[in-house]
Amino acid sequence: HEADADLSQVSEHLRVPGCLVWIDLVEPTTDQLALLADELDLHELAVEDSLKARQRPKLDQYEHHLCLAVRAVAVDPDDGTLAQIEVHAFLDTNWIVTVRSDSGFDLDHVVERVERSPQLLGLGASFVLYAVLDAIVDDYFTAVEVFDEFYDDMSEGLFEERPIAQERQRQWFEMRRSLVHFHRTVAPLREVTSALSRRRVETLPERLDPYFADVYDHVIRVLESTESLRELASSIIETNISLRDYRQNQIMKRVTSWAAIVAVPTLITGFYGMNVPYPGFARGWGVAASVALIFGLSGWLYVQFKRRDWL
Repeated sequence: HEADADLSQVSEHLRVPGCLVWIDLVEPTTDQLALLADELDLHELAVEDSLKARQRPKLDQYEHHLCLAVRAVAVDPDDGTLAQIEVHAFLDTNWIVTVRSDSGFDLDHVVERVERSPQLLGLGASFVLYAVLDAIVDDYFTAVEVFDEFYDDMSEGLFEERPIAQERQRQWFEMRRSLVHFHRTVAPLREVTSALSRRRVETLPERLDPYFADVYDHVIRVLESTESLRELASSIIETNISLRDYRQNQIMKRVTSWAAIVAVPTLITGFYGMNVPYPGFARGWGVAASVALIFGLSGWLYVQFKRRDWL
């Protein structure tokens, strides 16, 4: 492992018997990849894909090497944004080149794991590919946990009396959009890991079949979790809309009830306030009758609305 190896010397290192070369590039330039293409005989289409952003996860077999494109992810629980880092891997029996679109996905722990497994490292670059894939899928589980905790918190806060704050609703929207993008990222990886685990790639050592099968199983579990989370998110949204309509109906019932109660004294005082003779005009019992009607009818309406749970 050399931090700043000369890319023009790669072919010389490969002439050493038993030598395994792993080259990791972060945001490489066109010249760097062109130099590697000459040294390792990389296919021009594979090099072109690694320079373009937003590649779909896929596995391509060329004459002299394999090319794998995947995406590492990270979810910010505060604002709900999903960061995606594209990782491309070119490999043959004794060499592998990883190309990362961003340094946000760290490979140091992958290097440590590879160095701790000298027996499997003897299988060549395929084991390094497995270690990189396994690290990416492990981060998928971390993202699923973030989504799961967020939607658990949201579901618990749905039945609070106060409506959801606007900032929280914005985070809710971002989380749902990130969940959709996350599912679109993971779904194509099922085909990739299936091809790696079911002996569709003849150049991979047979001893690594259980390892790639384990990665495939993890991808399936992540997909099942995302499907459940998407259903939960849809259920939460439908419940929130229903609760919002319910709260609005409750408010309208209360407002309507109090308006009806207030209308009674308004009607009676308006009638008795007319400057015309009426029963009880300028009489003490007329005042008592109007007060009795106000309190009696208002009380009767209050009781009726209360019995119907309008107040």
